[in-house]
Amino acid sequence: MRKPMAVANWKMNKNGEETRQFLRDYMAQASGITGAEAVICPPFTLLATVQQEIGSPAALARGAQNCFWEDKGAYTGEISAPMLKELGCSYVIIGHSERRLIMGENDEQINRKLKAVLQCGLVPILCVGETLQQRENKAALTVVKNQLDKNLQGLHVQPGQLVIAYEPVWAIGTGVNASSDDAQEMIACIRSRLRELFNDELASATRILYGGSVREDNAADLMAKPDIDGALIGGASLEADSFVRIARIIAHG
Repeated sequence: MRKPMAVANWKMNKNGEETRQFLRDYMAQASGITGAEAVICPPFTLLATVQQEIGSPAALARGAQNCFWEDKGAYTGEISAPMLKELGCSYVIIGHSERRLIMGENDEQINRKLKAVLQCGLVPILCVGETLQQRENKAALTVVKNQLDKNLQGLHVQPGQLVIAYEPVWAIGTGVNASSDDAQEMIACIRSRLRELFNDELASATRILYGGSVREDNAADLMAKPDIDGALIGGASLEADSFVRIARIIAHG
């Protein structure tokens, strides 16, 4: 049984006081959300604040938005997986479309990052997805399969050690989300590809999330689909009450 996830990706938002207020509001409202795992992924500068404020890691798991593939060294501006683990992180988002498209990350780099995260005992949340042009050209499935093949090449993964997030690039931050049927179709294909690359046990155990303008008004429809195990939430995760309401929807399926 895959426990669904509500993952908040704050991107480059919030300062220390805003983060502390969010956490106070979240903890006041989130009691009883036991049917889903809630994860918060703030900017690097706020990870220590989150660690200090939350206390019990069971209340709200922590994740980072990225990491480098080496443990240490002369890599100015980078953060390593061991550093993130020391700050209480359990998850690391890898390969988000904004990093692929804006920062120019390629599949080889993403593969190296995944290996580093797994080696450190953290769980990567691998993001895959197509652009609008690729979807209009009927290439969406091919693009996502190629990303999976290249990103997961040479990885030794056990059930529970990997999360996938399908994020159609054209739906991120636009207010336009993929239909639940489109999301289910792609996520079912992702699960099938995991079965081909690894085995049935890993494919069946891997949680696959949808990301792309997830809101309260579409979360229930998405969660009604059999292969969708939660959401990677952007803008709607910046307010505690909104994030809590979506997490409750995810928890109750």
